[in-house]
Amino acid sequence: MTILASYACHPDASRGRLHAERSGEVRGPRDMFQRDRDRIIHSIAFRRLRHKTQVFVSPDGDHFRVRLTHSLEVAQIGRTTARTLGLNEDLTEALCLAHDIGHPPFGHAGEDALEAAMEEHGGFDHNAHTLRTLMLLESPYPRFKGLNLSWEMLEGLAKHNGPIDHPNWAMRELDALFPLDLTSHASLEAQLAAISDDIAYDNHDIDDGLRAGLLTLEQLLEVPFVASCWDRVRTRYPDVPQDGLLRELVREQIGVMANDLLAATRANIAESRVETVEDVRALGRTLVGFSPELAAQERDLKRFMYATLYHHPVQMAAADRARVVVTDLFRAYQEQPGLMPPEWRDECVRQEPERSRHITDFIAGMTDRYAEKRHAEIFG
Repeated sequence: MTILASYACHPDASRGRLHAERSGEVRGPRDMFQRDRDRIIHSIAFRRLRHKTQVFVSPDGDHFRVRLTHSLEVAQIGRTTARTLGLNEDLTEALCLAHDIGHPPFGHAGEDALEAAMEEHGGFDHNAHTLRTLMLLESPYPRFKGLNLSWEMLEGLAKHNGPIDHPNWAMRELDALFPLDLTSHASLEAQLAAISDDIAYDNHDIDDGLRAGLLTLEQLLEVPFVASCWDRVRTRYPDVPQDGLLRELVREQIGVMANDLLAATRANIAESRVETVEDVRALGRTLVGFSPELAAQERDLKRFMYATLYHHPVQMAAADRARVVVTDLFRAYQEQPGLMPPEWRDECVRQEPERSRHITDFIAGMTDRYAEKRHAEIFG
């Protein structure tokens, strides 16, 4: 059993849940954060991630990542590094598993379409929608809406990208319901979940890009960080054909990033002299992160990936098609709410912005294939 550091989140010291739970509703020998993790895993919203875009829309092969497998890879990195740093593994894992639940179909292309459709009604942000899904929309319990997750879990998800000085309409409503101290920094577990997300997609997107033929090794070797990792891989395996080492390259990069993260974070914690999680929140800066040198290299890698993979003509064409599907569905449901399933149609009101937000909740929960199916049924 891992001994938690004093500055880790301790389940016995949790700020609790929005709704008190009776003793008869608590099942099994699990602590607060273990229950959070299990509630995420058993949720419908989590299961839908298996048919939501990570990088490739409706990929032809079974070996490409989707939101679900991405979240599992993030959780693996997060849990391992949390254990090494003396942080709460269960909370870190739960945050990693849940961080993308608010993504609409077709990834960022779908989000762009919903943001444009909702421009007059407060906009759309997938991170806020993650909390909206978990606090209001996913409702398996008889006495209250939402999964009734711990304060620490909701705080970590809200601040996945750091403190929030200017919350959007969705985050303001949720914060009014259960105040999350939005302007402070998050726990170390939440900071770790966020950078584990970066490590995972920085590297598995390379793997998928190579598999899809949209990236080549020659292109990748123009990035100094990749080139240095490739040199170490070739030195260890001089007799292995090049194609047999591509996945080893990805593993090498993950290892380098994880080791740098651990060393830099330990140094930051020691220098800051934080002793409690409240010290962490009040510090005013992030403690979990890469060294300045690797942070600069990682930014260079991201710029390369945007220019070469994410904005590849094949990807841009797929994104254009995705935006059409989402935009068409939004307009169709605006004009004819009866096209929605009964449970959604019956709760669709006339006044704005509630009407558009309700329609957006429905579309954002769709998988890629369900959105395509509904679009075909409506438009042919």
